[in-house]
Amino acid sequence: MLPAHAERVRELASFAGVRDNQLVGYGLVVGLDGSGDQTTQAPFTSQSLTNMLSQLGVTVPPGTNLQLRNVAAVMVTADLPPFSRPGQRLDIVVSSIANASSLRGGTLLMTPLKGADGDTYAIAQGNMLVGGAGAQAGGSSVQINQQASGRIPNGALVEREVPLNLGGNGGVLELQLNDADFGTVQRMVTAINNEFGQSVAYARNGRVIALDGPMDANARVNFMARVENVQLTPTEAPAKVVLNARTGSVVMNSAVTLRRAAVAHGNLSIMIDTQFGVSQPNPLGEGETVVVPDADINIEQQEAYLQIVEGADLADVVNALNALGATPQDLMSILEALRASGSLRAELEII
Repeated sequence: MLPAHAERVRELASFAGVRDNQLVGYGLVVGLDGSGDQTTQAPFTSQSLTNMLSQLGVTVPPGTNLQLRNVAAVMVTADLPPFSRPGQRLDIVVSSIANASSLRGGTLLMTPLKGADGDTYAIAQGNMLVGGAGAQAGGSSVQINQQASGRIPNGALVEREVPLNLGGNGGVLELQLNDADFGTVQRMVTAINNEFGQSVAYARNGRVIALDGPMDANARVNFMARVENVQLTPTEAPAKVVLNARTGSVVMNSAVTLRRAAVAHGNLSIMIDTQFGVSQPNPLGEGETVVVPDADINIEQQEAYLQIVEGADLADVVNALNALGATPQDLMSILEALRASGSLRAELEII
């Protein structure tokens, strides 16, 4: 078994509150080359344009049927990093929500980006960058990549920061592990206390560690940077086998072992071959010519023999399972049966 390697705290945990915040907004992309929304099927596009024009002092007569081909309604998404200040720029993703065939060459108009609380934290606007391309003529078309979405690098300006009061509770900070593990928490607390030479870290549960940080902001930053660079060896993850039922992928970690067991595996093949013949009636008769199917069904079952499987480490487990000659889909059933029999010492997770 390979020796465990030390990892930094910043790779295993993060400070509570220091996280991204998701933003979303509804806007319009203009300047498209006839590839915009069909307003008869997406009436909200023309309604949005009418509302925007009214704010700019342009009045559209009621009942006007706007035939817009160069405008598309879109949703704009972005991630607001922690400690963002007004004036900083964010990358944004623009995605069509109606039936626009392409956003290539379009310009996003000013779009407020709101957070989960409904407040506006950024304003997005700019020219679209769409990686796809397409062409059509004479009823034929060709397309490369996705054209209904694109990005605008630095396309949004932060207008409001997310309040974050680190250490507001008497200087206490919380360190949250990415994966709950009591053993790793215990080792992390010990490593942090050894780094500072005193008890500054306390475990609250299998995921959260409380830290007695300094009250001064500059000293707190230095304290957090020092904590993030503390190295420790996390406990080994529990034995687990992950099965992807959609793709047939089977992944297992190094802790998986196999106790001695015997496995018999065989495949049942069913082949159906249909030949079509023509039944021609007598020329003087009144019958009709019909097509008569003739199906030939053949069932073949491969021979299967009991094979011993056993493995004390990952390499032995892989070799034992490969010796069965099973497909990934069949291997899922075999692993499930081994788990039920008690031979497979691992947790099965299906995704």
